[in-house]
Amino acid sequence: MRLKDRIALVTGASRGLGAAAALAFAREGAHVVAVARTVGGLEALDDRIQQAGGSATLVPLDVTDGAGIDRLGAALYERFGRLDVLLGNAALLGTLSPIGHIDPAIFEQVMAVNVTANWRLIRSLDPLLHRSDAGRAIFVTSGISRRIVPYWSAYAASKAALDMMVATYAAEVAHTPVRVNLYNPGPMRTGMRKDAFPGEKPESVPLPEAHAEALIQLALPACRMNGEWVAGDSADGVTSPG
Repeated sequence: MRLKDRIALVTGASRGLGAAAALAFAREGAHVVAVARTVGGLEALDDRIQQAGGSATLVPLDVTDGAGIDRLGAALYERFGRLDVLLGNAALLGTLSPIGHIDPAIFEQVMAVNVTANWRLIRSLDPLLHRSDAGRAIFVTSGISRRIVPYWSAYAASKAALDMMVATYAAEVAHTPVRVNLYNPGPMRTGMRKDAFPGEKPESVPLPEAHAEALIQLALPACRMNGEWVAGDSADGVTSPG
């Protein structure tokens, strides 16, 4: 019960890494605020959390709804008065295409989900993290933010922007008890991975659950890392950036 009585918000919580993290946090004693668009997925997650003896609040919300995120922040303040853990996980792949062929609406949606939504989360929830004795914010990034790969421009640009935004946020809170880090899980057996690599054998990549312990470590009050880019393959115990 390393997160006993902590309040942990997870976006993209209905499946993949978000669901795995939400369940792991709940098993460690946190009350999970699970945010996702899919009501059915949230309800399935809630069933698993209850079976594990945990508790959750389900929030059906599209993270691109900025006003909705603001309302969520106000509701969390009214109910809990603070937020201990924020996991910004929701993301959109978009399309893999030559950059000049990407539909403007798709490019803008990728940026809205992967960058702007996380800024809105920071804007709304930073005051609540500061009301915690040890606020912890974790944002899920990708190795593509640090490599040049043809046809990945929209997703790569969004993750590179996220990296810089989160690193700046970490620098701004460095003098406070809040700690902010980026986590790159690497290849995972998710729907997004299947869309990007349709010919890949699913069993050749790890399940999202393989990252549960690393995310727990980053969420703990004892975590002192700040402004780090942590790679999943070196995050067992989370002792060094990737």
